[in-house]
Amino acid sequence: MPQSRAHTLRTALRTTLLIGAGVVAATASAFAMAQAPAVANDVQRDVNQQQRIENGLKSGALTTREASSLEKQEARVDRMESNAMKNGSVSPREQASIQRAENRVSQDISRDAHNGRVGNPDSASSQRMQADVQRNINQQERIRNGVQNGSLTNREAAGLERGQAHVDNREARAGRNGHIGAGEQGRIMGAEDRASGNIYREKHNGHRRG
Repeated sequence: MPQSRAHTLRTALRTTLLIGAGVVAATASAFAMAQAPAVANDVQRDVNQQQRIENGLKSGALTTREASSLEKQEARVDRMESNAMKNGSVSPREQASIQRAENRVSQDISRDAHNGRVGNPDSASSQRMQADVQRNINQQERIRNGVQNGSLTNREAAGLERGQAHVDNREARAGRNGHIGAGEQGRIMGAEDRASGNIYREKHNGHRRG
């Protein structure tokens, strides 16, 4: 084969490979961007559920024990989100499972808020739980914003949701007997502080969605 022809074939092959790589990269980027609204919607539902728990505590419609049980369920949802996102994408089946779990939590919040039990929003335990749930709201909003503006990838959001599950579990364990002591809240706050630091670090590490 003449040298010029071989060179032409090699050049054509390299061009084809580069174009193929570009198409794959562009497709992956488009897929990641297309998933952002769905992931952000999942995290927004986390925000909404936590706000309903906080409102129930503040109004007395939820007791500390009921809120702790709901936080246990929120931890399960957070873990589901984390497991779904950890490979960088969320399948339709995973998305549907998350939505079903969120629906169950929503129903349980409504049931507990209307079961006739009355909490004392001014008690030390309720006040501590209210403060903890408010931080849950803040953290989830920061994760949602990061997904929406591209500063958090799915994998990063997965790690952060795993951290939120850890916090929710701490809250659930602390309040399951209906009381939250100062020491218990201190440990919860420590976990929240670590989660907050992780959110900041992941949002400012230079990685971008897509």
